[in-house]
Amino acid sequence: MEWINEKAKTLKQGAIRAMFDRANTMTGVISLGIGEPDMPTPKLVCEACKEALDKGITHYTPNAGTLSFRQAIAEKSYLKDLHYDPKTEIIITNGGMGALSLLFLVLLNKGDEILIQDPQWLNYVAQVVYCDGTAVRVPTDLEHNFEMQPETIEKLITPHTKALMINTPNNPTGSVMTRETLAKIAELAVKHDLLVISDDVYNTLLYAGEEAPCIASFPGMKERTIVINGFSKTYAMTGWRMGYAAGPKEIISPMTKLHQYGIMSAPTMSQYAAIEALKNGDDDIAEMRDQYDMRRRLIVDGLNRLGLTCFEPEGAFYVFPSIQSTGMTSDEFCERLIYDKHVAVVPGSAFGACGEGFVRISYAYSIKHLAEALNRIGAFLKELK
Repeated sequence: MEWINEKAKTLKQGAIRAMFDRANTMTGVISLGIGEPDMPTPKLVCEACKEALDKGITHYTPNAGTLSFRQAIAEKSYLKDLHYDPKTEIIITNGGMGALSLLFLVLLNKGDEILIQDPQWLNYVAQVVYCDGTAVRVPTDLEHNFEMQPETIEKLITPHTKALMINTPNNPTGSVMTRETLAKIAELAVKHDLLVISDDVYNTLLYAGEEAPCIASFPGMKERTIVINGFSKTYAMTGWRMGYAAGPKEIISPMTKLHQYGIMSAPTMSQYAAIEALKNGDDDIAEMRDQYDMRRRLIVDGLNRLGLTCFEPEGAFYVFPSIQSTGMTSDEFCERLIYDKHVAVVPGSAFGACGEGFVRISYAYSIKHLAEALNRIGAFLKELK
């Protein structure tokens, strides 16, 4: 008897987790591979969770999440000017990944195409394929700071194209789409009747002093945009598993129905903690952003001095330096670096063909951690000469 279905047999371990697992089998490894804040969850958020526990607020919530939490997202988050109806247009999920899983499951028929940037966070493609969709990669390059170009997108649109996926600030590159580019993409979406899925999970981690516009705010876009976001990156709440989707009720409704047959509802105590984050977490966000900015400047300057060309990321907490000068592939570079100098980074090829020749380095680590990693990378490069 064959127990496992054919799709499950094709699943492979992601390159990020593979590098993480490998690092855990070794001693003295400096891991710069995981995009997880090293800072603690803000104290007020933890206290709100404790208060919920003390009051016995530990039972199921509605499938869409507590109404008070959905109201807080509609009224307190960066989406407040879009006036989402908390009763019908917002669903609370187990992290942003949970929201994406529900969305792809209700959205995709076999053969439906979703346009996805290359390079891009590897989970998007895996989830689309597992839901019988077709992931069509939109190539980007260093010349344009890995920003999707509207003319390239339009050339890839076919009668089977159902949606376009955007992620700004971007994982793995740290690039941020300009308002002008977003406006052109919005025009394309309206012209070709496309849904846009906007993963905004890094939208508060910007270093140019401006707030990233949400594509749902452009003319004709709210009714054709699903916004995905979460609390993991912004509030250092990775283990709390808090995410949400906001969009047309015609899409949120089937997502909510499906939720009842799977996860049922997101963790209750985490929902009450996240309400506190939305109401009183701005100072914590600013403090974390300042810390990341210092680290960003350290790692970018350090890599450029070592000869690994690195454009300056404008958001998130990743850098994407070129390693082409070494003559190695991304995989070879990462393999040798972890075994020779015990520094773990992620090959750019893990994020798509356009990531070949680059590596992703997370700077969600202490200054001391990053400085030592730079020293080891420098020694590694010297030994190659």
